[in-house]
Amino acid sequence: MPTASTAAATAATAPLPVTREPVADTRSHANPFAALPSLVPRLPESGRRLVLPPLAGSADALALAQAGLAVHGQQRMLVVVCSDALAATRLAAEIAWFAPSLTVAIFPDWETLPYDHFSPHQDLVSERLATLYRISRGECDVTLVAAQTALYRLAPQSFLAAHTFFLSQGQRLDVDALRAQLALAGYAHVTQVVSPGEFSVRGGLIDLYPMGAALPYRLDLFGDEIESIRTFDADSQRTLYPMRDVRLLPAREFPLDEAGRTRFRGRFREVFEGDPSRSTLYKDISNGSFRGASSTTCRSSSTRRRRSWITSRPVR
Repeated sequence: MPTASTAAATAATAPLPVTREPVADTRSHANPFAALPSLVPRLPESGRRLVLPPLAGSADALALAQAGLAVHGQQRMLVVVCSDALAATRLAAEIAWFAPSLTVAIFPDWETLPYDHFSPHQDLVSERLATLYRISRGECDVTLVAAQTALYRLAPQSFLAAHTFFLSQGQRLDVDALRAQLALAGYAHVTQVVSPGEFSVRGGLIDLYPMGAALPYRLDLFGDEIESIRTFDADSQRTLYPMRDVRLLPAREFPLDEAGRTRFRGRFREVFEGDPSRSTLYKDISNGSFRGASSTTCRSSSTRRRRSWITSRPVR
């Protein structure tokens, strides 16, 4: 007959019941929408059209996300022409939710009428140029653009490539050459930099607000060498944090060099009737002055057909 100590020893050596925790499915976690049916069965070939049935709710965003993932695997970019800017904003948010791995960009509109006597806001021009630069480098998987925005002509890729340059810490810099290069790129020389497209030179300090940048930059020179590059707040003018280099995009979407002004004068005489010398706009741009000229009017200086930004047809 077993004693109490023997029973205790037997209970101590008895195997404990094994409790297994549920193991999560890593495949579904990596792609939670893999189980959903494909709304875009196949991508059309170049020059072919694919017509999809009506999609309700956010199904259109899911279909575009699936198409974007398929195009991303082929090292291509998906361009979506939306009905308006609100639809583009909605699709951008929903596509990013369905496919977080995709880089989604919106090409914004100028938000001006064709013959307005004022130019678009500099922040909009800055965002447009930054998006075009990302497209030229293949950094966008899905680009959304409103139909009205897609109607306007864009500057050729060669214009953006020719007027984009970088400044790095430790680089030797010719201030006079930089001032001329910035003026050719469309930057305005001001006493205090507060908005994109402006620069200021004060002795050994150069303030720049590049297009496409979230903050302006301050270059501290030691002789002819860039000793430091720091961002600063445009309101308080106080420096924030250091940077190693700065990218400078052109300040406008069209050239205002001699070739661009000559092309503008020729197109102006073709489109508008009357004596062009009586137009203030015509005389200002002919003299290289941008005051009083709107971007929508000056876009006619780049109307010759060049290489397109979009080299492949979008999925419709």
